[in-house]
Amino acid sequence: MARIVLLQFSATFVLAIIVAALSGQAAGISALLGGFCCAFPNALFALRLYAGTQKPGGANPFTFFTGEFLKILSTIALLAAVVLLYRNVHWLAFLAAFIVVLKSYFILLFRS
Repeated sequence: MARIVLLQFSATFVLAIIVAALSGQAAGISALLGGFCCAFPNALFALRLYAGTQKPGGANPFTFFTGEFLKILSTIALLAAVVLLYRNVHWLAFLAAFIVVLKSYFILLFRS
């Protein structure tokens, strides 16, 4: 799980640098924020699952579903915060980074 989270944060930073080089600073910041809106809630979810496995009795379905619910809520809250607080959102870069980071775990699935 930690490898996936690290991959998502790495993809966020690499994509933001590439987008900033190609389209400018506002697009790079938008890409960084879009990737962060996906990677940070996943990191919180992974941390919650790991903490649940350290308890006596291990993780249970309630831990998983509460973590997933909190992940979805935090993703929505971060997306809303970016829209409300950052006025120079470059929508293509923002959404592209969000989707790339969201799907980046496929890289680890197909890696041997």
